[in-house]
Amino acid sequence: MRSIPRTPWLLLAFALLLVLALALALALLLPHPARTAAQRDLAPPASAAAAPVIGVPQVAAAPAAAPLPVRAAIAERVPPGLGLTSASALVVDEAGHTIYAKGTRDQRPIASITKLMTAMVVLDSAVSLDAPVTILEEDRDQLRHSRSRLRIDRAATLQRREVLAVALMSSDNRAASALGRTTLPGGKPAFVAAMNRKAAALGMSDSRFADPTGLDGNNTSTAEDLLTMVRAAAAYPLICELTTRGSMEVHPYGDAGTLQYRNTNPLVRNPSWHLELSKTGYVNEAGHCLVMRAVIGGRLLSIVLLDSPGKRSPVGDSNRLRKWLETHPSGLSG
Repeated sequence: MRSIPRTPWLLLAFALLLVLALALALALLLPHPARTAAQRDLAPPASAAAAPVIGVPQVAAAPAAAPLPVRAAIAERVPPGLGLTSASALVVDEAGHTIYAKGTRDQRPIASITKLMTAMVVLDSAVSLDAPVTILEEDRDQLRHSRSRLRIDRAATLQRREVLAVALMSSDNRAASALGRTTLPGGKPAFVAAMNRKAAALGMSDSRFADPTGLDGNNTSTAEDLLTMVRAAAAYPLICELTTRGSMEVHPYGDAGTLQYRNTNPLVRNPSWHLELSKTGYVNEAGHCLVMRAVIGGRLLSIVLLDSPGKRSPVGDSNRLRKWLETHPSGLSG
């Protein structure tokens, strides 16, 4: 039998391969045809949720949390003739007019100013304020060895409302520690976590809380964040009442004696001052601190004074501020 020549078959195979290669190239280069109207109607939109399965309970998706608005920085403002000794100071009226601003975004330890956040977390928890709270060894200050007249060896016991009052008004650290220990089921760790959640919810992005007393130097914030915290705390009538009370008596040992406490801010006992909220603070690295809500010249002001050099410096700055405003009423107009 005569063999068939190979050359024509090879040429034919080569031609077919060339045609296939050209077709593939055209398919890649040309745009895909649009779907038909029927195809579009049958296909779900890209943003549509998956169809529910019959017989399976459907759980609505949680809405995305709205991002907190970015807070604009407060511009430095130091009016001529108003020299405050506090390293960071911020004075703002209710209309948002800045009267004084210095170092408002400097992050600093805040000492017992922390106790305002402690009080808000206690009240937010809706825990009974009438329940007894006993001071325990866990509440002793092992960091700075600060003193307290709530004696552990005598099992000092007060209603939680009284413990809150002593912590806020007289800045007692054992009282604040006991609040952090007894308010939430998880004890102090859960309480500190709640403090930081509260700060985040308020938009205090430059604040960190490490304990409920303020003794830990890692409790830090800025004057701007503390302005936010002071305004938030002012929405709690009990905090306003307790922080502006001049003095109080408690009976932590039953009938075995009375303890007299005084407010750590002497301005609350000064009849020429009208305060709606007040809190002092001091540890070495924080300096002397004071936050207040005060009515001056008929206007409600929020005042934040951080890292003052001396024990009386925050009070001195407050008096200088009031005197300046009384002689410069236009300063209240912003």
